[in-house]
Amino acid sequence: MYKISKAKLNYILLIMATLVMLFNNYELTFVIWFLIAFITIEKKYSIQFIKIISCFILILIISIISDQFFYQNNLYFKIRDLAYLLKPILGLLIGYNLSKKMKTKALDYLIKCGVVLAVIHNIFAIITILRFTTLSVAKIREYCGYFNDFEPYILILIIFSEQFNIVLSKQKKQLYCLIVGISIFFYLSRTNFIQFVILLLAVKGYLIVNKKSLKVIFYVLSFSLVGYFFIYQYNPKRNGKAFDEFLYKIKIIPFESFKTKINQNDWRDFNDNFRSFENIKTFNQIFNGEIQPAVSGNGLGSTVDIGRRMFTNDGTYVRYFPVLHNAFSTVLLKSGLLGIFIYCLSIYYVGEKKFKYLNNSVINNINYLLCGSSIFLIFSSWVFMGFYLKLDNKSILIGVLIAYRELIAKNLEKRIV
Repeated sequence: MYKISKAKLNYILLIMATLVMLFNNYELTFVIWFLIAFITIEKKYSIQFIKIISCFILILIISIISDQFFYQNNLYFKIRDLAYLLKPILGLLIGYNLSKKMKTKALDYLIKCGVVLAVIHNIFAIITILRFTTLSVAKIREYCGYFNDFEPYILILIIFSEQFNIVLSKQKKQLYCLIVGISIFFYLSRTNFIQFVILLLAVKGYLIVNKKSLKVIFYVLSFSLVGYFFIYQYNPKRNGKAFDEFLYKIKIIPFESFKTKINQNDWRDFNDNFRSFENIKTFNQIFNGEIQPAVSGNGLGSTVDIGRRMFTNDGTYVRYFPVLHNAFSTVLLKSGLLGIFIYCLSIYYVGEKKFKYLNNSVINNINYLLCGSSIFLIFSSWVFMGFYLKLDNKSILIGVLIAYRELIAKNLEKRIV
């Protein structure tokens, strides 16, 4: 009888946890993640990891208390919110648990997993292009996915494999870079491109404030502003052909999530700036003159009334939104300003540098990468749900990195003793 080794089993579990996102079904994702987190549970967790997990548990507890004492929201909505708010906890647990079990092979398995994911996505994209004989950005993203912040991490790990002590031949490194790079391009996601730049700057050490890093950041920002100026002057159209659609999305970046006045009767203004509209509606609902909702939110199961039925990416029409594009607004809705403070604390804990005294290059690079993750989380939480994005698995990857850093530190401390 064929027996699966523990190493292969852990790799299979990592593949399952990552690839389940492709089914675009959060209920299925939640069940798979819950089972994997449960069967891989560790007996002991580090203080730093407990601090991060505790933040999300506290947000959940505040939302439950707020609902029970002040609102008594719909039971179905409460069960749905429970699944949403547990997501970062489960993802971090899966990544941390599996990394502990995979030990020094954790990053190798992570890269293999990312490459498999990229290959599948590339196949989907090519089939879509051939099937519809189109290069439409909207069509490719509709059938192949809107976003995947797992793959930019994998591309960074491949590019800087030596710095992370990952053994890859030159040919394999080039092949993996090509596969993952093409996949990221096919997502045509502004957030993914910004994420890659932030993580790249982080690993290069340019997010540590000094004269050189400030100069590099100045050049990057200057280049971005000049590029944006040319795109704005080019004036791509909303329903333009092929790449024009993507350029149009770049053109509206400064307004999409920050506009304060939106004409609901202007279809283009309303759709282009819907993320801002969500935020405005949420703020008005929470800051209504009463202290309680501002402090602890509307509780588990709460929704925001958008005022009209909207067609969502899930293929349904919704008027009462349980979650928003903005993670800060979502946390504010569920658990108020207390929740916002705790969520910001979780982002800080992710980027908190650890084991600097060991002066190990791999640990330092993981510190840099997690620092970049924190900065990216601030941005992604504003535009794309951050840790709470339903079909996203960066929490798994962050859990892996935290556990892997602890493993290296533990091995080094044993040698010192």
